[in-house]
Amino acid sequence: MRNKFINACIIAFAMYSKIPMPKVEWEKENMKYVMCFFPWVGAAVGLCFYFWGMYAGAIPVGRNLYAAVLTGIPVVVTGGIHLDGLLDTADALGSWQPRERRLEILKDPHAGAFAVIAGCLYFLIWFGLASELEKDGIWMVSAGFFLSRCFSGYSVTAFPCAKGSGLAAAFSKGADQARSGAVLLAELGAAMALMVWADPWQGTAAILSALAVFTWYFRMSKKKFGGITGDLAGCFLQICELAILAAVVAVQKI
Repeated sequence: MRNKFINACIIAFAMYSKIPMPKVEWEKENMKYVMCFFPWVGAAVGLCFYFWGMYAGAIPVGRNLYAAVLTGIPVVVTGGIHLDGLLDTADALGSWQPRERRLEILKDPHAGAFAVIAGCLYFLIWFGLASELEKDGIWMVSAGFFLSRCFSGYSVTAFPCAKGSGLAAAFSKGADQARSGAVLLAELGAAMALMVWADPWQGTAAILSALAVFTWYFRMSKKKFGGITGDLAGCFLQICELAILAAVVAVQKI
């Protein structure tokens, strides 16, 4: 029988990535520490991002293809699960409907006009920034995939849920919230320290941008939805990663 921590890690990767994993039962004991391993899915995304960013020149490839692959890597590795949250949130916020109706729109599997607009803008901005990203910023952006999931995972353990059902509620109820939150904060602190140590300017800019988006996420979720959902957590993660990329590029240009 596998250790409960190994099972929790497998569930995290099976749920939040397209990396093949052995089958594990979603039992209460296995669910307690899933969020602790969520940032390590980001580490896997960051590793792929780093190797392409640093070594694509050996092929070699043009700047547009280079940026296009950097744009696509997070979506391919995760299967777009968090991007779905961004699109659903765009539809919900763009509807200007009452809270209950916004929550219903989050669950709607159909994509509306605001989702399409948000998706197009997101990829255009990410592609544009990726085409400007220099090699000395690749590691920092790669680390951002870990950092964003530390924040997102912590929100699931600490923020109130907007409803009693759904992915965020399932993981929140199943988690050992106190211990998972403590582990996520430790991972967050370690990631921040490492990022600042690697490059004080880029690291500080990346962290401040992530904190700004995290503050917006908390306030928006509470005001517009009454708490978080899995879609809102995914929306935060996507915007946080874009903000980190933008911060690193901005520092490089200064």
